[in-house]
Amino acid sequence: MKLSTEDVELFYRLYHPLLVYVNKKFKIVEGINFPEDFKKFPIEEINKLRDKLYEQPELIDSFVRENPLNFSSHELKMISTWKNFVKGRFLIFRYLKNYTVFLDPNEPPKAYGVLALNSPFEELIGPYLPIMVEAVLLPFKDKIIYDSIFSPYSITFGSGMRRSFNDAYQEAKSRFGIITSLPFAAEEVEQSDSDKLKFYLRSERNREMYWKEIEELINKDPSLLTLYHQEMGKIHARTYKKQLHEIGLTDAWFAILEGITIASGATKDEVEQILQRILPTEKRSFVYIFQLREK
Repeated sequence: MKLSTEDVELFYRLYHPLLVYVNKKFKIVEGINFPEDFKKFPIEEINKLRDKLYEQPELIDSFVRENPLNFSSHELKMISTWKNFVKGRFLIFRYLKNYTVFLDPNEPPKAYGVLALNSPFEELIGPYLPIMVEAVLLPFKDKIIYDSIFSPYSITFGSGMRRSFNDAYQEAKSRFGIITSLPFAAEEVEQSDSDKLKFYLRSERNREMYWKEIEELINKDPSLLTLYHQEMGKIHARTYKKQLHEIGLTDAWFAILEGITIASGATKDEVEQILQRILPTEKRSFVYIFQLREK
């Protein structure tokens, strides 16, 4: 979840001279003339340089043109990509194996996979998430990092807010996936109607929130009605499996339609034969068939 030591050193070797350049241009903080001077100053002072840089990102281009430290063309190209920074308020939402998820819950929600620098985010902010932070995300070697400083907010979230954040996270993943490089095209990844319908049906909260969109999709494309019944069948099957196990049933097959168990048998063939006898042909594709296995 963090950069290699070598890459961290490279980032600071490129980033601190850029901030020094900003300071020399605008004389914001007296005493910061060389990269090593940063060790002597608190974050509040360094933030003044960051603010100026992100207010005037054209400074990145001028730094690359002037190249005061004779960086290589490869290094200048890396610096130039920082024009694609994303600055804002994020929720540090989830620790995953390869990165930490920074969630922007604003419409449309987006989830960024971000690497830490010297210390993993979990060491910096602890295990309890989500945490709201003000941060700047930067591209770095086809990955996303933060620019070494973030400001957490002392805010706690109730269960309702946590549910809304989780909904935003699920929507972000459905629409864009986890974003792991910058720049990211603002246009949505084109979703098929079937993918949209699956997302809308994923949870009870989604079904309530998007009931109108569900109806519109099915009305627009009646072939999606089969997908609708199959997805709803899976949802009902989870409940029925638990209830059937509690009754003591095992090793049997069941058929569900519109939330009702309409057939059962010892084998799948037996259930399908029953359906052929009792169900109109045009309804058979709507039926969800599942096997109840021994726990």
